[in-house]
Amino acid sequence: MPQEIKALFTDVGGVLLTNGWESSYRRRAAELFHIDYNEMDSRHKLAFDTFETGKITFDEYLDFMVFHTPRDFSKDDFRAFAFAQSQPFPEMLELVRQVKKTNALKVVAVSNEGRELNAYRIKTFGLDGIIDFFVTSCYVGLRKPDPAIFRMATDLAQVPPSQTVYLDDREPLVEVAANLGLRAIHHKDYASTCRALENVAPASAGLSAVHRLKPR
Repeated sequence: MPQEIKALFTDVGGVLLTNGWESSYRRRAAELFHIDYNEMDSRHKLAFDTFETGKITFDEYLDFMVFHTPRDFSKDDFRAFAFAQSQPFPEMLELVRQVKKTNALKVVAVSNEGRELNAYRIKTFGLDGIIDFFVTSCYVGLRKPDPAIFRMATDLAQVPPSQTVYLDDREPLVEVAANLGLRAIHHKDYASTCRALENVAPASAGLSAVHRLKPR
C-alpha cells in the first residue's frame, strides 16, 4: 500500500534555478574576459569538487582557475559575472511553495554547490522561504552521486525514503535516489513534473494543489 508523502527533496540548479556554474557559463566567461577556455576548464576540473565540498573558498577556486596569472580584469568583475548567471524558474518555485503549503511537507534541498554561490542564490531568490533546510555539498562534505548525501538528508528530515519525493534534472542522480527507495522524478520541465507529482501516489495519499498550478 503506497504511503503518504511527508517530504519533498529537490535539487536546486536545473530545477528551481538555472545551474550555478555550468560549462556554458564558463565558455561565456572565457569569451567575455578573453581567457583560454581549455586551460581554464582543465583547472576548473581539478579544483571544482574541492570547492563544492567546502574545502576551498570561491576566491581560492578563482585564484587557481583564473588568477594564477595576471589579468586585465578584477576578481570582483569575474565573480559578479559568475553570480549573475543564476536566474529563477518562477513556475517551479511557486509549484514547490504551493505543494509544500497544501500538503504540509518538509522541503529539503539536496544539491552540489559551493558555499558562496549557494549563499548568494539562497538570499537572492528567497529559497529559505520555501526550503526548510539545505543538505548542500559545501555544508556536509559530500557530493551527489554519493548515496551518503541522500541518506544524510533522510536522517535529518526524519522521513523514510518511501515517503519522500525527489526532483532532479539529471537522470543518473534520479537513478541513485530511486535505488535508495526515494520516489525519484526526473525533472524535464514544469508541466511534466506537475504530472509526475500528481501520479506519485493515490489521490487519497498523494500531493494536492498540483492541478491548480498546471498551465492551461
